[in-house]
Amino acid sequence: MGLVVQKYGGSSVADAEGIKRVAKRIVDAKKNGHQVVVVVSAMGDTTDELIDLAEQVSPIPAGREFDMLLTAGERISMALLAMAIKNLGHEAQSFTGSQAGVITDSVHNKARIIDVTPGRIRTALDEGNIAIVAGFQGVSADSKDITTLGRGGSDTTAVALAAALDAEVCEIYTDVDGVFTADPRVVKKARKIDWISFEDMLELASSGSKVLLHRCVEYARRYNIPIHVRSSFSGLRGTWVSNEPHAEQGARKVEQAIISGVAHDTSEAKITVVGVPDKPGEAAAIFRTIADNEINIDMVVQNVSAASTGLTDISFTLPKTEGRKAIDALEKTKSAIGFESLRYDDQIAKISLVGAGMKTNPGVTASFFEALSDAGVNIELISTSEIRISVVTRADDVKEAVRAVHTAFGLDSDSDEAVVYGGTGR
Repeated sequence: MGLVVQKYGGSSVADAEGIKRVAKRIVDAKKNGHQVVVVVSAMGDTTDELIDLAEQVSPIPAGREFDMLLTAGERISMALLAMAIKNLGHEAQSFTGSQAGVITDSVHNKARIIDVTPGRIRTALDEGNIAIVAGFQGVSADSKDITTLGRGGSDTTAVALAAALDAEVCEIYTDVDGVFTADPRVVKKARKIDWISFEDMLELASSGSKVLLHRCVEYARRYNIPIHVRSSFSGLRGTWVSNEPHAEQGARKVEQAIISGVAHDTSEAKITVVGVPDKPGEAAAIFRTIADNEINIDMVVQNVSAASTGLTDISFTLPKTEGRKAIDALEKTKSAIGFESLRYDDQIAKISLVGAGMKTNPGVTASFFEALSDAGVNIELISTSEIRISVVTRADDVKEAVRAVHTAFGLDSDSDEAVVYGGTGR
């Protein structure tokens, strides 16, 4: 038996009973002959509570101290879990992200991993212990300060450790039984997927699916680490995310359009830059301003310029949390770029259909838009790739739109409704 990395989300360790249940599962893996490394998130809503507390003390918490505060949640989880494992007769050692060798850049609140040096973890494993690591955190290579990886960063911690330790698999335990064809909280007849490729999972994750973080899947694909997404509340087989399906699942027929699922995202806003001179360099100036402020954008659409004025409109989507910063940055460049005004809209939602073979199957696009039309959903923006079609609609329409598309592509399950055991799915 080889080494496995297991990650448990906040809903799995939300209380003492949950921690004891997780400890038993970990000990069972150890008894089966595995070396086990565990990554844990903060208990339940601890991180949200710490953020609320920080905002009560300071409207704009300093990045360094904010990271120092937020990492406390995972340290509590790891220590309690180590105690629970020892109570079951097995030795466990807990480690902070820095002790585990998770080295990051110096960007507070959303640091990126640049190296993993798990010397202390290997020593613990060689001594026959279970290693427990606080997820979501690391240490800056330059300043040596504590950093955090952003919300959901425990997934990335787990995959990074799995790659550094050459693990057989990274098991991500959550509060649903795997990856579904849609969010089972919205689509009750969503179907569990047995296997999905890294590419399809990346598209689902970047389109709003909350089961796996985009960065986690990206890291796993780069180092070819299979991910097994499953529930900590049941013993059912989950969803495998990897380059190739297992032999018993058969090969994919890529000449056919195989729809993996429907994802939705309500965390984005739309900015429209109105009255932009339609000449070379104007769009570049707009998006250079956005990039210089370290703001990620998603969908971009430029209208055809009006012949009478020579002006056009450029719309793009971005995280709601970055909306104010983007507006302020663009306002400062208004005279230099020469646009007329800015419009901001945070009542939008993105719906995405993901699957292989879509580019060579024109009927997929038609069926997608027909389903939205039949549901009375208006489309504001459209973006496509070889394996994804995304549209922006009104936020109020998102649930109806997701259900309509899910049914139109035959994704509804014939069996019982999908079980959501609790929490938010991470």
